Amino acid sequence: MALPSLNVAYITALSALAGSLVGGLTTGITTWISLRSQARAGRLAEDLARRQDLFRDFIVAASKTYGEALVSSEPQVQEIVALWAMISQMRILCSPKTAESADKVMLLTLDTYFAPNKTTSELRDLMKSGRQIDPLVEFIEVAREELQAFNL
Repeated sequence: MALPSLNVAYITALSALAGSLVGGLTTGITTWISLRSQARAGRLAEDLARRQDLFRDFIVAASKTYGEALVSSEPQVQEIVALWAMISQMRILCSPKTAESADKVMLLTLDTYFAPNKTTSELRDLMKSGRQIDPLVEFIEVAREELQAFNL
C-alpha cells in the first residue's frame, strides 16, 4: 500500500522541523552551559583576587602595626581598628583557620604594645641571633594554603 504523497510531505516537513528544533536546543543548551561556566570562572577569579588583596593589605598593615608596637607603648587606635576590619572581612571570605591565624597576629601585636619597648640595637640583635620576631609566619602559611586550595 502506498502512502499518499501528502502524508510524505508532512512527514518530511515534521522531520525537518524536529531536526531544526533538536539542533537549536542543543546549540542553546551548549551556549547556556558555556556562559554559566565562564561566569563561574569569573566569580572564582574575582574571589581569588579579593582574597589576595585582603591578605596583602593585612600583611602590610599588621607588619607596620607590630613594628610600631615593638618600639612604642601607645597603640594607634586607627591602625588597630583597620586590622579588626580586615579580620572581619576574613571571617566572611576565608576559612576559619585563616581568620584565627589573623586573630593571633592581632593579639600578639596588642600584647607587644604592653611589653617593654625594644631599642634599635635590641631589634638588630634579635634579627642577627636568628630568633623569630615575625608574628606573620603562621598567617602567611595559612593564607598560602588557602590560596593554593582555592586555585584547584
